[in-house]
Amino acid sequence: MNAQMLPEAHAQFAPVLIVLGVVNIIYAALTSFAQRNLKRKIAYSSISHMGFVLIGLASFTNLGISGMMLQMVSHGLIGASLFFLVGATYDRTHTLMLDEMGGVGQKMNKMFAMWTVCSLASLALPGMSGFVAELMIFVGFATSDAYSLTFRVVTVSLAAIGVILTPVYLLSMLREIFYGPENEELTSHEALIDAEPREIYIIACLLVPIIGIGLYPKLTTQIYASSTEALTQRLRAAVPGLAEAKTAAEIQARQFQGEPMALLQAPVLG
Repeated sequence: MNAQMLPEAHAQFAPVLIVLGVVNIIYAALTSFAQRNLKRKIAYSSISHMGFVLIGLASFTNLGISGMMLQMVSHGLIGASLFFLVGATYDRTHTLMLDEMGGVGQKMNKMFAMWTVCSLASLALPGMSGFVAELMIFVGFATSDAYSLTFRVVTVSLAAIGVILTPVYLLSMLREIFYGPENEELTSHEALIDAEPREIYIIACLLVPIIGIGLYPKLTTQIYASSTEALTQRLRAAVPGLAEAKTAAEIQARQFQGEPMALLQAPVLG
């Protein structure tokens, strides 16, 4: 909304958004890794993924902004599935502390399978929506002509650290919950029943669009394609250098197409 209403201000603060996005990705990922509370770990993971949204919004490319939209849709599905599994796990263990879990996968095989698939979706496994969204943001920003090559290389390199940290804290979370010896105090006081059909159905309803978008992203991107293209043009028009580059490209296109009158009427760039 801010970018649409105030494109000139967005053009001024876009580099700040990128810096905040990179800090968001790395700092929240490290914070998530340090959490011993399961719900807080997933919450900080969500914050980390939103850093990619800031980078995509400030990319000034249609691919980056489209990837930003897809990231919000994708993480809405993935985050919902993970928080649902947190609630389902708490109903069985009555604890959110990772130190009090361990080995519960021996009695909850279906829960373990659902946790694994949703965690792989969150860490951007190829074939799922998170991978497509983050790839579009990376490529869109890396090919942006609004920033210097050095700034793009540094930004992409630092943001890639978040991509490495995400599987670290998610896979270590799975290890602490489901692997290793069982906590006898937990298993003796709680009935660790496996997932029920209702819970499997809910997760399946979320995984279908996650995998569907990952295999064919156009299912979602075509819905908002016209809006993101209009937004990209509006944002690029607010940056003098990009607006001049666009005008020069139009002049060259007209000249190539054999339109001398249009070329004469076009403004002369400095």
